[in-house]
Amino acid sequence: MTNPKQILPLKTENLKLPKLEKLLHIKFLDIQKLNQSLIHRSYLNENKNLKLNSNERYEFLGDAVLELWASNYLFTRFPEFDEGNLTNLRALLVCTTCLAQIAKDFGLGDYIYLSKGEINNNGRLNQSILADSFESVVGAIYLDQGWPMVDKFLSHFLISKVDSLAKQQVFKDDKSLFQEIAQAKKGITPHYVTLTESGPDHKKIFQVAVYLDSQLIAKGKGLSKQSAQEDASRKATKILTNQL
Repeated sequence: MTNPKQILPLKTENLKLPKLEKLLHIKFLDIQKLNQSLIHRSYLNENKNLKLNSNERYEFLGDAVLELWASNYLFTRFPEFDEGNLTNLRALLVCTTCLAQIAKDFGLGDYIYLSKGEINNNGRLNQSILADSFESVVGAIYLDQGWPMVDKFLSHFLISKVDSLAKQQVFKDDKSLFQEIAQAKKGITPHYVTLTESGPDHKKIFQVAVYLDSQLIAKGKGLSKQSAQEDASRKATKILTNQL
């Protein structure tokens, strides 16, 4: 029985895909996988007669593959880094801002199937759409040719980012690092609220909460407000990177 959501060739647009293959430095065995990875849900909302799936399943897979690649590469590349530094660097490497910039650099936005509304709203330059589509393409590459090609592809586009991120970001204090990750991932600047001050004047203990907008992310304690904020930021970074 035919699956009603079976992918059908988009023949007119498929004429553009060989150009994209050259930009990706990959020749797909099944060009339909690349085609599938470019179908944004807005395109289907505007073309309900098409029996197509969006690229969201590919994005789901690509996100996991990208996370594994980054973890493996950073673990090998930086044997001197502890778990915290590796986690922070990985979060910055695979964040929306970084992936969107890579996608923008090679013009991925020109190949994404978008609704007219998204196109008119500069969707081809939208960071979230670009980053999600990049992850979807990674998923397509993995399905088409497996890990060796994914490794080659991501090495080509991401390794150049690693050293600069490591030098600029990894050794920042926890508060500064969490702010950068929160801004990159969520587009929000954290704010801190002192919850309690307890103990004698010479040995006070402060409890601080860190929020993104109205959402409580983590709480921290310390012998000063600054150290409590650092503690909350360190915990918040782990929480945020595990969510995304």
